[in-house]
Amino acid sequence: MEFTMGGRLEVRITPADVGKRVSVRRRSEGGGAGAEFTDTVGVLTSWDEGVVAITRKSGESVHIAESSLVAGKVVPAAPARRRGPAASFQELAAVTARAWQPVESEPLGEWRLRAAGGFTRRANSALPLGDPGMPLGEAFGRVGSWYEERGLPPYIQTATGAEGTQEALCTELERHGWRREVTAEVRIAALAPIGDLDADVSAVRLSRAPDEPWLARYQRFSTPGPHVLRVLGSGPSVWFATVPGAGDGGEAPAAIGRCVVDGRWAGFMAVEVAPEHRRRGLATSVMAALARRALDEGASAAWLQVEEDNGGARALYDGMGFAAHHRYHHFRPA
Repeated sequence: MEFTMGGRLEVRITPADVGKRVSVRRRSEGGGAGAEFTDTVGVLTSWDEGVVAITRKSGESVHIAESSLVAGKVVPAAPARRRGPAASFQELAAVTARAWQPVESEPLGEWRLRAAGGFTRRANSALPLGDPGMPLGEAFGRVGSWYEERGLPPYIQTATGAEGTQEALCTELERHGWRREVTAEVRIAALAPIGDLDADVSAVRLSRAPDEPWLARYQRFSTPGPHVLRVLGSGPSVWFATVPGAGDGGEAPAAIGRCVVDGRWAGFMAVEVAPEHRRRGLATSVMAALARRALDEGASAAWLQVEEDNGGARALYDGMGFAAHHRYHHFRPA
């Protein structure tokens, strides 16, 4: 990482650069002459009372004493990916929201409050796209009271790591006592190569609604109440994939998946394989079968969401050509 100009380290950022992507170098704590340095790249989200806050693409906020800076500069946005479809954060945020809709929804300015009986954070969190129509502190309080009225923990979903994402909002949430609880990647890919995967799809059954065996395999709830079925069935064009178990005698399936087709996008969710059936390529078969149906409906691009600690799924999707577009986070009051 190059900071020097004419052989000298320079701090070439100021509070006027808040909101821009920057790269800084600082001395490690307690360092004097010969001290080690640490580099940080991210969005400069605040510069107050001698403390610089930078939000990395991972969503982590780094707070740096201004006095420890030895170099800093504004840097261009990360280069565009060389594969997969072009997509803006705003487009993907709308598409992913339509694929997993709540049972109850209410506007807060341009934000959207969402609830579904506690079934998944995505369907039970505020989606802050735009202006809430009031100061942020007041908006955070309104979010908290709205969920408390429903007996639910308050969550706000934010995004980082792409042009137009919400690093500044993440910093404001932290300043008001909210903490990041979970992070996941939104990944995108071209759809045709997924449909062309070398996979046996002969055993994959597709349907418009989840049946009891499908629900028995799905691991996100204990009892599938009406709110669960409402969320699972939401979206412009929804498909469910099932690979029956060996005996097909009513036991839980060997593998399942869900896909929502929305214009050019096909979103993949709930891809699960029974432990005793893993390492047989069933997840690939489910993805390929759903992709082929989405291609038939005119889709050309794919997206999915995967939590950062799910190494097995990340490796599978790497092999299918999925690349990270941005990360999303759920914040909750500390």
